[in-house]
Amino acid sequence: MRKIGLFLLLIGCFHISSAQYTELINSRRPGFSDSPFSVGTKVLQFESGLFYEKQSANAFDISSFGTDVMVRYGRFFEQLEVNLNLAFQNDKVTFPITEDLKRTGLSQFTIGAKYLVYMSKLKDKDREIRSWKAKNKYDWKRLIPSVAVYAGANIPITKNYIAGNIHQYIDDSFSPKFAIYTQNDLTDKFVFLMNLIMDRIGSGQKENSYILTGTYTLNDKLSVFAEHQGIFKDNDIPNDYQFGGGVAYLLTKNMQVDTSVRAISDRDGSTTLISAGFAWRLDKHQDKFKTVGADGEVTKNKKEGNFFSRLIGNKKDKKQRKVKSVKAKKRKIKELKPKKSKKQKRAEKEAKKKAKEARKKEKKKVKDYDKNYDPTKNDSVDDNG
Repeated sequence: MRKIGLFLLLIGCFHISSAQYTELINSRRPGFSDSPFSVGTKVLQFESGLFYEKQSANAFDISSFGTDVMVRYGRFFEQLEVNLNLAFQNDKVTFPITEDLKRTGLSQFTIGAKYLVYMSKLKDKDREIRSWKAKNKYDWKRLIPSVAVYAGANIPITKNYIAGNIHQYIDDSFSPKFAIYTQNDLTDKFVFLMNLIMDRIGSGQKENSYILTGTYTLNDKLSVFAEHQGIFKDNDIPNDYQFGGGVAYLLTKNMQVDTSVRAISDRDGSTTLISAGFAWRLDKHQDKFKTVGADGEVTKNKKEGNFFSRLIGNKKDKKQRKVKSVKAKKRKIKELKPKKSKKQKRAEKEAKKKAKEARKKEKKKVKDYDKNYDPTKNDSVDDNG
């Protein structure tokens, strides 16, 4: 029976090829293809969604629903990203004659890492002011893609099939996965991605596939995509050819929602897949700055702490040396007085002199009054005295 649960979270809708980290969330939903760019250092990103699949074949029908989760994290280098891919689903297989089969559990458990090998450098035409022709000329370097490599491992998961009261266990085997991811920013709004994937190498479910995706940004928040995928399998399992499309909407710079529809066809029948989900990131990214010397040469910044302290987390800040604080003295501001003429100065001097003489006279008058004061005597005698 064909493998179910390959419906992962992958296409990026807001790519900027000038740097790994972007101000807007760089999600791989809602398509299947993967961008060569990572989320950036110190960025933890979750991408999840719900899906429903209906497969109609000649001998059976399969109805599946479930959820898938992608956890992405960047730590050591801007070019490096580690990720974990999980898928949990419930399958119901219906046969015309025999009893139905049911399966519930994890259908995907993949751990891997992606590294950007080459990043395409585009010209900044906003700085071109001398020539209109040069500013509007197409940049043919856009045809050179950015390239990343991926290596991962599929962890064995036990699948539980139930037919009536009979349990059947089918064990997966450990298998590696390798891929090459490319991206071309053909215009400022149109991005083309191509993936070449070798999955479940060495197992009985080995498959090789390619994915071609085109993403177009309608405005600052809304984008659409169209995608084609071909999957080639072994052991006489029919190859899949898939066509899908969908939209993604940016709620905030750190959150995105999406929906998509996909049609899958092979020689045994056809499949329809509907999915919807969201992506969210915890952004602790800090840009790195280069130190330039007096002569213009770039100097390397010294790393603090050993390897293990940088692996676990940032080293604690050292205590700052105490510095004696000195209060600044208040300085009196000298008021500017208007300049006076000699006549005004003489008049003020005479007025001060007269005022001084008047105060002396008043003081003398009060003094003489106190000295010569003689209260009137009361010569009357009391009748009873």
